[in-house]
Amino acid sequence: MRLTACLFVIATLCLSAGVPAAAEIRAVPEGNRHAEQPRVPGASVRRTKAGRTSFDAKFEKVRDLLATDRQLVGKIKSTAAAYGIAPIHMIGAIVGEHTYNVDAYDRLQSYYVKAAAYAGNSFQFGYDGESIAEFVERPQFADCAGEKGSYALWSCRERVWDREFRGRTVAGKSFPNNRFSAVFFQPFFAGQTFGLGQINPLTALMLTDMVSRVSGYERLDENNAGGVYEAIMDPDVSLAYMAASIRHSIDVYRSIAGMDISNNPGLTATLYNVGNPDARAAALAAKNTGGEIHWPEENYYGWLVNEKRAELERLL
Repeated sequence: MRLTACLFVIATLCLSAGVPAAAEIRAVPEGNRHAEQPRVPGASVRRTKAGRTSFDAKFEKVRDLLATDRQLVGKIKSTAAAYGIAPIHMIGAIVGEHTYNVDAYDRLQSYYVKAAAYAGNSFQFGYDGESIAEFVERPQFADCAGEKGSYALWSCRERVWDREFRGRTVAGKSFPNNRFSAVFFQPFFAGQTFGLGQINPLTALMLTDMVSRVSGYERLDENNAGGVYEAIMDPDVSLAYMAASIRHSIDVYRSIAGMDISNNPGLTATLYNVGNPDARAAALAAKNTGGEIHWPEENYYGWLVNEKRAELERLL
């Protein structure tokens, strides 16, 4: 936790100064840094075996969905253009999610139908009878009130959770040693992401200002959990949140680590998978202070995207 706090301080100083941590912006080379694919986590392996399928079969299924649904590819291209990113980044994230985390539906319409099933449902974000709105009114969160924008606000609240509540007993109430998003933002079951973009509800709340500004969608409200789920499961809205997430990762790696990752979809896919790009960019900046250049590295998920890049580019 102390390391995370230190990394955040580095990131904050870099951003507030308006300059990258490195002396210049360095373009990250294309392709993978690892010659062989990093190990795929056991949970992903078990899910795939339980579904009586394989990673190759799941990759081919999502690739074929993209190859045959020109409407979807058209939406990906237009959304990517609105956020100033290359569409291969969005293709990579979709392929990674549906290869390693979930199985793809055969048709885009299936995603719309699933999203509609959540419309109007009444449930809330919270833990053990305490809603998220009540929880963030606790005094420990007072300093977050001055944060500007949804990303800064929810990032601050996530840090307070890790520092003050995670795995602790506070005012007689015990809290799980688990991620903020898993404890307060997954009312059905743990490890939960949904829709074409597999967006986490907390991530959506962080990015809602950018998506509202660029795409014009209504800002999300933590007090309307059904509205959050409806948004992240609707393919059109989900694509906007996916693009916003990738845009944010590219921006913070440039501003904090002095690295341009905009031509390496395996890296943006990796960050889409693991999250917390600000702290990871700060860690890379700290690692590079000695003068030797350490490039960011892809994980198993991003490795596949770079390995299959030429094939995925043909979908566009």
